[in-house]
Amino acid sequence: MRNKKPLPLLENVLITDVAAEGKAIARVAEMVVFVPFVVPGDIVDLQIIKKKKTYAEARAARFAKYSENRCQPLCPHFGVCGGCKWQIFPYAEQLKYKQQQVIDNLTRIGKIDLPEPSNDELKGIMPIIGSAKTEYYRNKLEFTFSNKAWVADLHNPPDGGTVDALGFHATGSFSKVVNIEKCVLQNDISNKIRNEIRRYALEEGLRFFDIKNQEGFLRTMIVRNASEGELMLILVFYYDDKTLRNKLLTHIAEAFPQITSLLYIINSKANDSITDQKVNVFKGNDCIFEKMENLKFKIGAKTFFQTNTQQALELYRVVRKFAQLTGNELVYDLYTGTGTIANFIARYCGKVIGIESVPESIENAIVNSEINAITNAEFFVGDTKNILTPDFIRSHGSPEVIIVDPPRAGIHNDVIAAMLTACPQRIVYVSCNTATQGRDLNLLAEKYELQAIQPIDMFPHTHHIENVALLEQRVKNKTCPAKAGE
Repeated sequence: MRNKKPLPLLENVLITDVAAEGKAIARVAEMVVFVPFVVPGDIVDLQIIKKKKTYAEARAARFAKYSENRCQPLCPHFGVCGGCKWQIFPYAEQLKYKQQQVIDNLTRIGKIDLPEPSNDELKGIMPIIGSAKTEYYRNKLEFTFSNKAWVADLHNPPDGGTVDALGFHATGSFSKVVNIEKCVLQNDISNKIRNEIRRYALEEGLRFFDIKNQEGFLRTMIVRNASEGELMLILVFYYDDKTLRNKLLTHIAEAFPQITSLLYIINSKANDSITDQKVNVFKGNDCIFEKMENLKFKIGAKTFFQTNTQQALELYRVVRKFAQLTGNELVYDLYTGTGTIANFIARYCGKVIGIESVPESIENAIVNSEINAITNAEFFVGDTKNILTPDFIRSHGSPEVIIVDPPRAGIHNDVIAAMLTACPQRIVYVSCNTATQGRDLNLLAEKYELQAIQPIDMFPHTHHIENVALLEQRVKNKTCPAKAGE
């Protein structure tokens, strides 16, 4: 067996730009090198860890000079925890690069001609809306129990090599979990609950999950909170042991009386998804409620809800503004989820129809309409590409406005075709992945012109960005049928 050739150490390399997935870029000769946990302006020695013909991946082995555009990380776990890779970037710099990321993805991937700058708030490229809160902004966090903790000294791990951890996955690792003592993303009660559960579990000898061998008792935990103080804790067990389960849950209920919804799930599947699992109430309610403007939204264990509540409100206001509703329009809300956007705009249009593939989400959407006395919203469950057919449009009416908020993979081609057939006056496209958004806007350009884009930062200290695009029917487009009253 041949020994592999050692990968090189590159000295005094200038970091020049940011890249995807929170990494940065250096250029050495004809090769692009991707590096995490550095910022443009850093000069570093790079240890190559993976090398291909035209690019390489590396880690910073030594800093020769720090960039002026660098700050101290907020979190003691920075550099090993897999999240918040941009903490060393001043927030103003994060916003600058996120805005550029939107422009680059739409122009380079989507081949889209961006609208010219304008004083009109419905035309042009808008400055990114930054988050008012850059710490403690999340309303949901999920933590993993693991019997294989990430440790700094791999040659001398504590406890003979088996370490129990409760926290987030380590950078680049599927099985290693970083013990999180303090996370600055969610209200500090989240830290107190997590640390107490870990302390109790270690003291009682409860088995943390082994993801490789699929064994252990404690699997994951989820903390959700609402702006008016309601608090949900979901504990997920790999198997049920009523005695151990009830003892732990009773201890947590007594230690944290502020928990208003204490739930548990038994998940013996190979993956951590809880969408197909039964949720059991141990104490309190089965949900919490969030308020936005004059609306109230029910949030259950499985409910999708934007994790930055304050920025979600900004996002929905942009959607409503871009939709330009007068009170009479028929609006289709595709990939409606729990109907948050649909219910948010319902009082500003004639009727809104929401389509979503997850039955539980549609149930929540209907409940949210009832809670808010909204009577002009109707919801349909099923894959959007199967529901949004010519027959459906003929039966329910041709929309003046379509709002679409797809998953990261973007809009299915069949849905694009159906949207072009429906031919609304305008489309408001909300995206959490501007690469797939760019691709989809290119396909919609057959009949639509991009009028405005509004980036919104939902996730400070990460590379993720939301973007809202407004599309209008092309003036010379003769293939769209006239709407009623035109």
